[in-house]
Amino acid sequence: MSAWRPGSGALSSPGRGHGSWRYWWWWVVAIGVAVGSGDPWVSAEACPSSCSCSSTRISCVDPERGINAFPVLQSETEMENITDIYIANQSSFSSINDKDLHYYKNLRNLTVTNSRLTYVSKLAFQNNIKLQYLNLKDNNLSSLSWRIFRHLNISYMILSGNPLHCSCDNMWIKLWLGEEADTQELRCIEDGGGRKLMSRLTLPNCEVPMVMLSPSRVTAKEGESAQLTCVTSGKPSPELIWNMALVSYSEIEASGQTTVLRLSNLSSLDHNSKISCIAENIVGGKESSLLLDIHFAPKITKLSDAIADHHWCIPFSVSGNPEPQLQWFLDDKPVTEGRYILTMIHDITEREYHGCLQLDNPTHLNNGRYTLLATNKYGTDKKEVTAHFMIGPGTEKEPSYYELPTEGAPVDPPEDRVAVYVVVGIAAVAFTGFLLMLVILKFGGNSKFGIKGCVLFQNIPVEVVSR
Repeated sequence: MSAWRPGSGALSSPGRGHGSWRYWWWWVVAIGVAVGSGDPWVSAEACPSSCSCSSTRISCVDPERGINAFPVLQSETEMENITDIYIANQSSFSSINDKDLHYYKNLRNLTVTNSRLTYVSKLAFQNNIKLQYLNLKDNNLSSLSWRIFRHLNISYMILSGNPLHCSCDNMWIKLWLGEEADTQELRCIEDGGGRKLMSRLTLPNCEVPMVMLSPSRVTAKEGESAQLTCVTSGKPSPELIWNMALVSYSEIEASGQTTVLRLSNLSSLDHNSKISCIAENIVGGKESSLLLDIHFAPKITKLSDAIADHHWCIPFSVSGNPEPQLQWFLDDKPVTEGRYILTMIHDITEREYHGCLQLDNPTHLNNGRYTLLATNKYGTDKKEVTAHFMIGPGTEKEPSYYELPTEGAPVDPPEDRVAVYVVVGIAAVAFTGFLLMLVILKFGGNSKFGIKGCVLFQNIPVEVVSR
C-alpha cells in the first residue's frame, strides 16, 4: 500500500482539451474514497519518502529506499494516532532505542521482520503500554531481556528466525511462550553451532527466582512498630528489591538472601499501603506483597454546609480503622434516622469514608446545629455545622421603612396618608355606582323607567324602542 504524492505519476496531468474533465472526476473520486474510508492518507510532507502512511498506520517495506530508524511524522499528535507500524526488508534497520517509539503512545501492533534488527533497548517500549502484538521474526537478535516487556500485557509475540543463543538470558522465552514455542518452531543456537528447539532447552544454574515475605499480614496500632522478613532463592542469585512508598520510618538490613524491613512509628496515612518484596535475575522475576492494616482513632476531615441536590445533603469525610460508627445530633438531641433522614456513604478510599447526611424535603423543624460524632474502639471525634433549610411560620418580620418618633403618638408618613385618601375615594365611587344600579333595577317595572331600563341593559337605541 502506498500513498499518492504530488509528482508520483499516479495520475496524469490534466489537459485543457477533451480529457480534462476526466482528470477532475477521478481526482474527486479519489478524495471521496479517502475521506469515506475513515482512514485518510497522511500528507506526503508528513510521511517519510520511503514509507506510506495513513492516519493510523505506517508501512515501510521498500528495500531500495530503506530506513535506519523508526519513521518520525511532522507532529506529536499524528504519531499518537498511529496504532500499527509495519517494517520489513530493511537492511539498515538494526536497533530499537529508548526514544524511538516515545510518541507512539497508542501503538498496538508492531512488526519488524526480515531486517537486521540486533538490539532492543530495555526502555524501548516504556511509553507503549497498549502494545499487544509484536512480530520480530527473521531478524538478527541473539538475546532479548524479559525486562523489556515487564510492564506490558502482550498477547502474541513472534521471535522465530532469529539466531537466539541457547543461554540463560533467553530461558524466559521458553517459559513465557510455553507451547507456542513449538508452534513457531522457535530454535536457539548451541555453543557448537547446532540448533535446538527452544521448548527442549534445559540449562544448569538457570532458575526463575522464588521469594517469600513474612508475615503475610501486618496489623498494628498507629504509633507502634512492625518487622517484615523477605527470603529469596534462585540461580543465578537474584537481586532483592523493596517497593513501597511510606510515611512511617523504615530501615532495611540485608544478610545474604534474607532481608529484614523494620517499620517504626506507624502512621495512619500508611493504612492500606502496599509493600512488595521483588526478586529478579536474568531468567525472570517474582513478587510477594502485603497491605498494611493500621488501626487508628477516627478523624472527621470534612463537614460542610448543607447543599441542595436531588435531596438535601450535609457532606462529610471521616477516616478511621476499624470503620467508625457515626451518630448525628440536632441541637444536642440525637437524630433518629429513617426513611426521610439517613446517613449515606458514597465512596470509600484507602483510609476515608465519604458521604452525607441525606434529608428528604426538610422543613423549618430541621433547622439547627448538626453535630457529627465518629467513634471506634480507639477514640472519638466530632464536628459541628449549622444548617438552615426553611423559614418558620410567623417568624418573618415586616420590613421597617421609617423610624418611629421618640415623643408623642405615631405619625403616619405623608406617603401613607395619600394612599389612604386614594383608596377611600375609589371605594366611595364604587359604592355610589352600586346604589345607582339598585335603583334602576328596582324601578325597572314602571313604564317610564322600564323602557329606558330595558334599553339600557339590551344596548338598544332609545329612538328605536319609542317608535
